[in-house]
Amino acid sequence: MKKILILFLPFVFVIWTEQCSVPTYSQLTNNNYVKTGLDVLIEKNFEPLKGKKIAFLTNFAGRTRDGKSSVEVFQNTNVCQLIKIFTPEHGFYTTVPAGEHVSDDKIGNTSVVSLYGSKRKPSVSDLSDCDAVVIDIQDIGIRSYTYISSVYKMLEACAENNKQVFILDRPNPLGGLIVDGNVLEKGKESFIGIIPVTYIHGCTIGELTNMLNEEGWLSQDSTVQPKKCNLTIIKTENWKRWMQWEDTGLRWFPTSPHIQSPDAVRGAAVLGIWGELSLFSIGIGTTLPFQYCGAPDFKSLEIANEINSQNLYGVNLYPTKYRPFYGMYNGKDCEGLLLKFTPNNLFMPYRFGIKLALAIRKYHPNIFKKSFSSQAQSMFIKATGTDELLRAFMENKSDDEIISISQNGLDNFISLRKKYLLYE
Repeated sequence: MKKILILFLPFVFVIWTEQCSVPTYSQLTNNNYVKTGLDVLIEKNFEPLKGKKIAFLTNFAGRTRDGKSSVEVFQNTNVCQLIKIFTPEHGFYTTVPAGEHVSDDKIGNTSVVSLYGSKRKPSVSDLSDCDAVVIDIQDIGIRSYTYISSVYKMLEACAENNKQVFILDRPNPLGGLIVDGNVLEKGKESFIGIIPVTYIHGCTIGELTNMLNEEGWLSQDSTVQPKKCNLTIIKTENWKRWMQWEDTGLRWFPTSPHIQSPDAVRGAAVLGIWGELSLFSIGIGTTLPFQYCGAPDFKSLEIANEINSQNLYGVNLYPTKYRPFYGMYNGKDCEGLLLKFTPNNLFMPYRFGIKLALAIRKYHPNIFKKSFSSQAQSMFIKATGTDELLRAFMENKSDDEIISISQNGLDNFISLRKKYLLYE
């Protein structure tokens, strides 16, 4: 018996070591790992920007594949000259809470101009001393995330001031195949919904900017000639539409205080709109924002069983208890649900969030009958891009009617976006 064990052990060891040394994505594909637009620009030795004075729209999440700050990279090159930095909501370090004023600043000797302080759009003087604007922003693939709006306002200003724009493209953390939700309606434009795309658009920031530039969306006034920007997109390399964030091998850096991980992105895609109405906690004030939902009297077990029985893709709900340490239900124990995600291209997060709200309505039938403030209603309408959805919930429309409203314009947008997809 001992001889058999001795003979067998080397094979066990080989199997064990093979299982423990699973190759990374980049190892599996040799040098064909995903490169961001920033990485590609560096490999080109900044040639497209040679001799130019550059203004740079970015934040802390703008990083090379190996984690270097994009600002540091630009400050250390002598091919072009970085003269100014612009930052969106949450500030350069992505730490300022949502909606809060962001002040101007400095990074080293470079001035930082906030586009979420006294203004949302660069002024003529802001752009007067630069030859071109470079944009390196990690978007999260959700229409209501304001980085899209900051990029829009920058492109609008550059079109008006005849400044060339370079987009350093980045992967969409939700992947490039998931398209979900209703299209933002005409007349519902705001800073948390500025272009007529679906709530989950499945595009990179490069694809979106190409779309809004070519479709004439930079001019929201139909009575004037559409503006158009001199736009160059420096594409990612080796990114495929099927890739979820985990498939890219890239590191995640927080893009805002509550978007600390790819799962927080997925949670925001499910729960984000419901935070506008304060119907229930969405995990803000916990260590897992957008990954809890609940309330002190929440019927978590019934709701979890209702949703899990539908065998929806990409997320499972687990009844639990949690206690927010700030925000809604601060210091109170909540009956709730923990959202656990599995990267899956059949995941429809917006639709899942609608179905979750319908299940909550089933077990808490008065939840949409309370009086919402005008501000809460306005923010929900801005976030969803329609007033039909809130009205349907408040009028107790059927589940099928509400789900249908939540997908208005989806097929037309999918057809439109085909023209602007840069990746397979």
